[in-house]
Amino acid sequence: MSHWQPYELHTHTFHSDGKQSLLDLAEAAKSLGFAGFALTDHNTMTGLSERNQVEDHIGIDIIQGLEWTTFFGHMVTLGIRDYVDWRQLSPFHISRGIEGVHRQGGVVGIAHPFRVGSPMCTGCFWEFEISDWDEVDYIEVWSGLFPSIQKNNSRAFALWTDLLNRGIRISATSGRDWHVKDPVKEPVCATYLHMDQDEGAEFGVINALRNGSIAVSMGPLPHLVIRNLEGQSNVGIGGTVSRKANASNQYEIVIGVDFAARDGHWELMNTSVTMRLNSNKGDIAVCELSKIDQEKVLSLDLDGVSWMRVEMFGTFHQVYTMIGFTNPIYFND
Repeated sequence: MSHWQPYELHTHTFHSDGKQSLLDLAEAAKSLGFAGFALTDHNTMTGLSERNQVEDHIGIDIIQGLEWTTFFGHMVTLGIRDYVDWRQLSPFHISRGIEGVHRQGGVVGIAHPFRVGSPMCTGCFWEFEISDWDEVDYIEVWSGLFPSIQKNNSRAFALWTDLLNRGIRISATSGRDWHVKDPVKEPVCATYLHMDQDEGAEFGVINALRNGSIAVSMGPLPHLVIRNLEGQSNVGIGGTVSRKANASNQYEIVIGVDFAARDGHWELMNTSVTMRLNSNKGDIAVCELSKIDQEKVLSLDLDGVSWMRVEMFGTFHQVYTMIGFTNPIYFND
């Protein structure tokens, strides 16, 4: 049985530049409603030495990771067993390091690509040359607390959209870049991963990041499904619709919101949210959803649409902003 699980995919302990232990981090993540988190200390995996004990004690999943931290950019690597050396990589040869991660069955994601760089944050601004974007598994398009209102995240979101429009199927996530255990007053974002209960946490996380079965939200969880396709099962987030399954370009689209997701860890000022169905052709539909009306079924002509996602807007912490989004559903001709 598959289900959506909230994860935090970018964290640090005092094994690099964090101000918290792995136990501190696990306790705080559990209290914020996360099912798990990835430990991604800078250039080291030593913080994972107590992983099994902390997992058992707190009852939370901890995913093995590491954040490559270079003068030319930061890249999160997840699901690796052995250290992959990046130190000899020039700005033009990041693909060699990525290949080493993929050989171990891991995934790579560009961290905070447009954050202010040196000397404020050494290498935080992404400058590596990507010759083949298909090698990159995901982009951290929302970084930090209350990510939707940060201009550097708007640039990252625009980069992701541009890549999708170029036909590159790349996932998008959030990452708090969590360093300290102090209580937070700003909204915390979660990356929701669609996982099979029987496949194991780490495999499920890696698989979801590869497949794009991901939604990101500071509040309720947005959903998107295309159903009643001729000769094809329902297609959800990260999936691909074969146009040959339909005799026409008319599709039945289900847009929904799960208001129970991480309930108690966020608060909407209004009772409703605006759901924008966005695509390579721009917005193609808009609807309002609430706790009373949590789903809308639309019949739309999707001629010329190669990908589409849901963007969820509402008033959050007295600001009207994007609260969350889904990764795309794709279309093959």
